[in-house]
Amino acid sequence: MEKLMISGGRPLQGTVTISGAKNSAIALIPAAILAESEVILDNLPLLSDVAVYSEILEELGAAVSWDGNSMKIDPSHIISLPMPNGPVKKLRASYYMMGALLGRFKEATIGLPGGCNFEPRPIDQHIKGFEALGATVTNEHGAIHLHAKELKGAKIYLDVVSVGATINIMLAATRAKGSTIIENAAKEPEIIDVATLLNSMGASIKGAGTETIRIEGKSELHGCRHSIIPDRIQAGTYMIAAAATRGNVLIDNVIPKHLEALTAKLIEMGVGIEELDESIRVIGKPSYDHVDVKALVYPGFATDLQSPMTSLLTQAQGVSVLSDFVYSNRFKHVPELIRMGARIRVEGRSAIIEGHVLNAAKVKAADLRAGAALVIAGLTVEEGVTEVGGVEFIDRGYDNLVSNLRELGADVWRQTL
Repeated sequence: MEKLMISGGRPLQGTVTISGAKNSAIALIPAAILAESEVILDNLPLLSDVAVYSEILEELGAAVSWDGNSMKIDPSHIISLPMPNGPVKKLRASYYMMGALLGRFKEATIGLPGGCNFEPRPIDQHIKGFEALGATVTNEHGAIHLHAKELKGAKIYLDVVSVGATINIMLAATRAKGSTIIENAAKEPEIIDVATLLNSMGASIKGAGTETIRIEGKSELHGCRHSIIPDRIQAGTYMIAAAATRGNVLIDNVIPKHLEALTAKLIEMGVGIEELDESIRVIGKPSYDHVDVKALVYPGFATDLQSPMTSLLTQAQGVSVLSDFVYSNRFKHVPELIRMGARIRVEGRSAIIEGHVLNAAKVKAADLRAGAALVIAGLTVEEGVTEVGGVEFIDRGYDNLVSNLRELGADVWRQTL
């Protein structure tokens, strides 16, 4: 077990290069098994979730190798083994194996996933989609069993906008017979990324990034090479950290359009922002105005940036209100921030945040983005050392975090317990 130790009070300065999107990677890796030949994924983030997926694929018989940040996946000898336990239990995104295995083999047995536990995230919309495509789905002893004689295209309306369900149904439908239409689909950039990979493999997917996705099923897909989009959540976290420390940081290898909702709120607070073609410079200011923020589905303010934004709002003058309309209970970072002297109260879906100086304390991350929030909070503290536990959560979404922050001038290090 490790802790992150942070001696704050230093403005971040310099350039940080953003790696590939974690939320794309965890869907692209299982998507690769739909092919009959080698798939190469470039710009993969070196995260614990990615390592777990490598274990899962090898367990199924795929040949997996690495060349820097590129993963080569040869799924030609893969088989559909039941996986009620083991590596699949370590990450929530293992549910993408359901759609991928169902699409290729018409069967799958996957243990109910783990991952961050800030709120139960039901998979009822995933199951609704699989059943519409012709699969029988049962839950036995904590594992989901899927089976279909064949998959047939269908018109599927999602009752709730869900990134996971949209991608999972898309994976299965790619190798179903006939046409599938997903209505009320999620619009996140990561969905476009997955569709781009699948189309490069020979699929026919139109409308990704809109509320209606149309898929013409194919009997076979082939290998290809695909470069993953930059991680907009990682980029947003460094943008927030730069603002919180009153620094001056160039965030490189980003798609500015993916960050428009965050950029708008930072500008509203008084943060200096300069947008370039593939980078964003964040210039901190001595004081910030309070703002109200609502986390919504894309293209709204990302719920994954809600926790880090909470830490930044403790540095603003006056009272800010941060509401999350995606997840109602994503405030497990708040009690830890209060331990650091933050003045925050939670009322339903909203956190009311009064700007106030934070102090060093021993805190613990309850999930991935809560961990990022605590790191940012620690970076703002003028005196003392903040100890952040729960590093295993942070490692699920931020590769090279310590080295990146140190290169930006932060005094941050890992300490083994």
